[in-house]
Formats: sequence, C-alpha cells, structure tokens
Amino acid sequence: MKALDKLSKFLALILRHESQKFGLELDEEGFTDADDVLLIVQTRFGTHYTWADIETVVAGDKHGKKRYELRDGSIRAMYGHSLKNHTAIQYPPAVPPEYLYHGTTHTILPLIQQHGLVHQQRQYVHLTTNLDIARRVAQRHGSDTVILRIRALEAHHAGQSFFHPETEHYLTKAVSPEFIDIV
Repeated sequence: MKALDKLSKFLALILRHESQKFGLELDEEGFTDADDVLLIVQTRFGTHYTWADIETVVAGDKHGKKRYELRDGSIRAMYGHSLKNHTAIQYPPAVPPEYLYHGTTHTILPLIQQHGLVHQQRQYVHLTTNLDIARRVAQRHGSDTVILRIRALEAHHAGQSFFHPETEHYLTKAVSPEFIDIV
C-alpha cells in the first residue's frame, strides 16, 4: 500500500510553500496546472505515484479532511499559502450552523478568552462541525486539550463572515471571545 500521506505532504510543499522553487505559477486563486504538478511528483518519486493517487489525496485524508481542490484541469491547496505576496484564497460567504468547534490546549485558553480566535500565520481560523475532528486537532497541539464551541450562527447574525470550503469545515478570519464557550 502506498504512503499517500507522503504524497499529501509533498503536494503541500509544492502548492502551499515552495511553488516557485518547483517552477509553478499560481493564479490569483492559488490554482496551477494539474499536469505540471503530476510531472513534478513523478520527477521526484518516479512512477511510484500516479494521477489516481493525486485524485485520492484530493478526495480527502483518512479522516475525510480535504486539503486540495481540482477544478478544470488545475489544482490548488484549499486553505491558503505561506507564500509572500500571494492573496488569500477566497470563498463565497456561507451561513454556518448554530455551533462549530475548535480544538486547542488549556495553555492557550487564556489568550483565546481575552482575544478570541485569530488566524495568526494562517489565512483563516479553521472550525469544524465534527467534535471528533476538533478533538484530533487539539491533540496535535498537546495533551492538555480543550474543545471550544463557537456560537457560529449568532456570530454570523452579528456580522461575522464564514466560509464553507468543504463538508465538515468552516473558515473565518476571527471569532470574538463573546461567541466562544468551553465544552
């Protein structure tokens, strides 16, 4: 069985972080030619990975999280890029469900309670409809985990913009502390 997580990490490198190093030009929405990406993958790994493997990675990881998107022969990283001088990936606004979740640690909790959730080095704050996903995310940051429940619909009615790039995830630029509860 192929290690598709290795392919996914390589796609992140070439689509999010070092596209110029690999000779890729990203358009204003972060897309680049998918055939060029396949060529780069096969230059690095030979025939170990095929187009079908890229499609499998694009479809989502073992937990269902999608990190890449295919559209009209082009591919992009869904959640933005660390490249300087690159515009943020845009999504159409969406009405969120009543509650969304965010996993973090107790260490960071005082900052969140004071300032809310902010995107920091990312382009967006990532929120999920799935409590298990929030738990997994929290555990990546340490063992003293805490799950935050975001009163997303209430925040939306107060003027907060939300975006819905895929089934179980929503994005926003920030969440004010007044809309955050500890689960």
